[in-house]
Amino acid sequence: MIDRVVIAPDKFKGSLAAADVASRVAAGLTRSGFAGEITALPVADGGDGTVAAAISAGYRRVELGVRGPTGKAVNASFALHGGTAVIEAAQACGLALLKPGELAPLTATSRGVGELILAATRMGAKRVVLGVGGTASTDGGAGLLQALGARLTDDTGLQLPPGGAALARLAVLELSGLKDLTGVEFLLASDVDNPLLGPSGAAAVYAPQKGASPADVRLLEAGLTRWADVAEAALATADSLRDAPGTGTGGGLGFAALLFLGARMRPGIELLLEMLSFGERLDGARLVIAGEGSLDEQTLRGKAPAGVARAAAAHDPAVPVVAVAGRCTLSAAMLKEAGISAVYPLTDLEPDPDRCIAEAGPLIERAAEQIAADWLS
Repeated sequence: MIDRVVIAPDKFKGSLAAADVASRVAAGLTRSGFAGEITALPVADGGDGTVAAAISAGYRRVELGVRGPTGKAVNASFALHGGTAVIEAAQACGLALLKPGELAPLTATSRGVGELILAATRMGAKRVVLGVGGTASTDGGAGLLQALGARLTDDTGLQLPPGGAALARLAVLELSGLKDLTGVEFLLASDVDNPLLGPSGAAAVYAPQKGASPADVRLLEAGLTRWADVAEAALATADSLRDAPGTGTGGGLGFAALLFLGARMRPGIELLLEMLSFGERLDGARLVIAGEGSLDEQTLRGKAPAGVARAAAAHDPAVPVVAVAGRCTLSAAMLKEAGISAVYPLTDLEPDPDRCIAEAGPLIERAAEQIAADWLS
């Protein structure tokens, strides 16, 4: 029987894409003398890299120009296979699209995400998987809705400018021009359970990471509150969604997706593994190698390595999981509870964090050689 290893890492943020991590792990295993079959399956949890993970699994890339977070045109892409499209909000309104001195916490828009949705549905997508991590906007998904045909005006009838701060002046939400997406299934791929408003909401928790000052956070909270009031009134919803888990994800994109698109929320890594037929890839595997830049307490809240480990444990028979990581702050007991048998941090090979980031590729190969010695000899 041929030995087989499945390599299923997420990206090392700021260093290597998931596909590059998988390639380096494979190179290290090969150099160690491992002669078995290697299946590389880069993964993502709904944030940056979600489209790349789908493409690596056989989806095709569709590229187009959309409005970026500041309204300027940016090149974005989504993945398409059959009737399913995988859209990554960060492609259109990602924080990574802006330089540190160009952050726009009050005016950044999610309009480009709506433009991606329109393009995907025009190409026949009947199922849209929307990953909403890594956005620069805190507009509650208002920009997305504008791209789909909605009009947001103030009390003088003028259209509102983009961004979350302007929403405090919202008087009328006109939905008569909204694109009819009946028949399209929307799935929200996210592991974030924050509500739209309040101390654990989109503005309070995530806007500071997007450049918002304390005063900016108050403006954005007021804008999102007004947006929720007007949006829910426009649809005459019996139940308020603003406090629902996940509505604060993506700067409030989750709120718009659930309220206006009828989206269902799924843990990002769980949904991506399902789409990539991960369970089938485990058949006959001897070992799974997961990974991400930092294994920490956030990992345990649904990040990619934890999801990979759960899926491997649920397989019949269960497949052991080890991980490579830039660093690891989890105890042995926490790792065991997560289903990860061992971790190989790059900081064990190179204690200087800056060098770990700069030399991540060669260090991952060395870690993979050690994995081969410990688990595949």
